[in-house]
Formats: sequence, C-alpha cells, structure tokens
Amino acid sequence: MKKINVLGTTYTVKEANDRTDPKLKECDGYCDDTIKLCVVDDMTDTSLMSKVNLDQYKKKVFRHEIIHAFLFESGLANNSWAANEEMVDWIAAQFPKLTKAFEEVNAL
Repeated sequence: MKKINVLGTTYTVKEANDRTDPKLKECDGYCDDTIKLCVVDDMTDTSLMSKVNLDQYKKKVFRHEIIHAFLFESGLANNSWAANEEMVDWIAAQFPKLTKAFEEVNAL
C-alpha cells in the first residue's frame, strides 16, 4: 500500500485481487472517495486477462483510478464529463504522452 496526496487529501493506493476484494470481480480497479482509497487488480490471475503487457495496462488502471480521486477531491465528479468513464480513460491513456510533451518544452 502507498499513500498519495490528492489535492491535500491523503489517499491509499493498493493492489488486491477478487479473492481479497470482491469489488474487483466486476472491474480492474476502483476509487472509493468515501474512504479515500484506490484499488487496482494485482493481475496475478493471468488466465482471465486478455492483455499481453499487464505491467503497462496495470499502470494505466492506476492512472485511471487516481484521476477519479482528483476529480472527486476537486468537486468535479458530479459533472457529466468528469463522471464519464471514457473521458477518464482517455486522460489515463494519454497522460504519459502529455507528460512527455510538457517535458520537451520545459512546461512542468
């Protein structure tokens, strides 16, 4: 388990599996803003996974759930675009490319 700062609020970020956390039976990760927790499947049961590069995919899922935490803490989670899983997934998928572009122009 790790602790991260999300706009001044401490969130716990951890890996689990559907045996230790039944909520993961329906998803690869979730963010529970009521207890400040982000959970991502540890993906040790590779027989159920269709992804070849699980490490890369798991990082994307971590980004996705952390983005949810930022949206919750900023008060935007109730806005239609911020609650849209496709939008959150797009940000999570594109974030490494955004970071690289920002670094290239010294904008971080």
